[in-house]
Amino acid sequence: MKKHLPIALLLLLFSCNTAVESDTADTGSESVESDAHYPITPVDIRNVKVTDNFWLPIIQTVQEKTIEYAIAKCEEEGRLDNFLMAGGEMEGTVKGAMPFDDTDVYKIIEGASNSLISAPNAQLEELLDSLISIIAVGQEEDGYLTTWRTIDPAHPPAKWVEVKEGKRWESLFMSHELYNAGHLYEAAYVHHQATGKDNFLNIALKNADLMVSTFGDGEGKIAAVPGHQIIETGLIKLYQLTGKEDYLNLARYFLDNRGNPENHELFGPYSQDHVPVIEQDEVVGHAVRAMYMYAAMTDIAAFQHDAAYRQAVDKLWDNMVQKKIYLTGGIGALHEGEAFGENYELPNMTAYNETCASIGSVYWNHRLHGLTGNAEYFDVIERTLYNGLVSGLSLDGTHFFYPNALESDGVYQFNQGACTRKNWFDCSCCPTNMIRFLPAMPGLIYSKENSTVYVNLYAASEATVALPGNSVQLTQQTDYPWNGKVKLTVSPEQAGAFTIKLRLPSWARGEVMPGGLYHYVDPTAAAISISVNGEEVASNVDKGYQMITRNWKAGDVIDIEFPMTVKEVLADEKVEDDRGKVALEYGPIVYAVEEIDNKGRYDGIKVAADDQFQVQMEADLLGGVNTLSNSKLKAIPYYVWSNRGIGKMKVWLDYAGS
Repeated sequence: MKKHLPIALLLLLFSCNTAVESDTADTGSESVESDAHYPITPVDIRNVKVTDNFWLPIIQTVQEKTIEYAIAKCEEEGRLDNFLMAGGEMEGTVKGAMPFDDTDVYKIIEGASNSLISAPNAQLEELLDSLISIIAVGQEEDGYLTTWRTIDPAHPPAKWVEVKEGKRWESLFMSHELYNAGHLYEAAYVHHQATGKDNFLNIALKNADLMVSTFGDGEGKIAAVPGHQIIETGLIKLYQLTGKEDYLNLARYFLDNRGNPENHELFGPYSQDHVPVIEQDEVVGHAVRAMYMYAAMTDIAAFQHDAAYRQAVDKLWDNMVQKKIYLTGGIGALHEGEAFGENYELPNMTAYNETCASIGSVYWNHRLHGLTGNAEYFDVIERTLYNGLVSGLSLDGTHFFYPNALESDGVYQFNQGACTRKNWFDCSCCPTNMIRFLPAMPGLIYSKENSTVYVNLYAASEATVALPGNSVQLTQQTDYPWNGKVKLTVSPEQAGAFTIKLRLPSWARGEVMPGGLYHYVDPTAAAISISVNGEEVASNVDKGYQMITRNWKAGDVIDIEFPMTVKEVLADEKVEDDRGKVALEYGPIVYAVEEIDNKGRYDGIKVAADDQFQVQMEADLLGGVNTLSNSKLKAIPYYVWSNRGIGKMKVWLDYAGS
């Protein structure tokens, strides 16, 4: 029997060596996500150093606390034992509640690998090697890897009654065998990019080759599609890495055959398997499944220049932003099916807004931006990041929201049996998804296209961007999102001409977000100020970006000011739960009122159009936040609610009008 280093020992070593290295690794590589199939590519995290007081503490919390915490939880609940039992190195029955428990380990490895890219850590890398060696034990000889099926095919995880007893591939609607594979591929791709090692990648490729030989229309193959999408984007990642067309073709096959009753018995709208994908024009069903599928469809539109796929994703995005998105950027209105509701069905107290769905939305919108260069996609990303996504993680890094409600009475247990954040879940997809996503967040800040640099998000940071025949150092200084002043120092290696595009956030232009579902009571926007070396820049806006083309030299300085004022937001009258109510924003931040700050007046809070608010940075409150207050109320950023115990909260407040 092969001996594996005890995970508890490795965690101890890791916890003693978790100081985050703030400098990025100088690898000479431009982009982990570099992809010639998209015209606009992100500047990856190995070339972006975040220094700000908003994102850096969150990323460090994940690196220093959440990764270690989640690995310990996975070991405690038997997720690692399952791999050993599947490989015959341990005896016992399947542990855990879900057939996709394997993916929690994969997502932790992906997040830790993203962390390694920007903050090399020998102890963490050794820990990942040990986890990968355990995963390898659970892989069958032909590449199959879903531990519960291997351990005892006739007895799926105890709480997962939807899965039939039997052989491989028999219950693809709910077995998650292909979902498990997708997260394996995504994680292996990032781990290879982070370390250059093939130990995890080889496991993924062996499994992917099995998928290629198993599924399709050929003789002896199974005609089927996955119940839960993500294998499609995972296969495309492996195609990007290897150039093997079989992977891209299988991803396309899975997409092309959704909604095709001649291929398989349809799963229905819940799995976006009711009509062919190119005919879908309304976001329906399980929101996470939807986001992963739309991301893969966008990949196909980009990689294969497919007009039908492109038209479909545009229609789906329009429906989402016009009729089915929350003010916080959250998506998925219904607890039942973790699903989108009907058009304009956006309840607040029972809102689902799964953290995983917000993450999926960012992945999809990032791809759409790479395809088009439209700022509107980053308007959605920014709103989601600062509000409905980061709300899923507590300030201490060890408590989580699975759903993200916009109202709480302090009694209704909306969060998988709790009315506050929980320290873990039987279905722990959201905590581990936060781990895989947040260390990669710096890769959203900058993009490039030929000789153009895109500044998509405003966060204090340093970046190196390779342009044709030149390299540009960007240094961004700002306290965004707490104020709208940004100083961007541009230092090309060689003086020369290129273009910098600065995103003009929708909130700064008097528009809540694309789609028109929400609007400001007073849409008047104060003038945005942009200057280079003290000289004001004339307006030259393209797709929501201010373009500045000039001969740049080292030390040139762009000064930007996005004036911030407290804004009152109204929803479309068709949103029943928000009629007669108003929400408050300051910059990109959506605000909420908690009972703890408004004792004795919470239930009677009412806002009028002419209300004035004080904005105050409270450095000792909730990690340091701007609060809004007047004689009627005190409001905090929505994303930090429920960090001070159980109590009432609401985003939408009774509105007295003008």
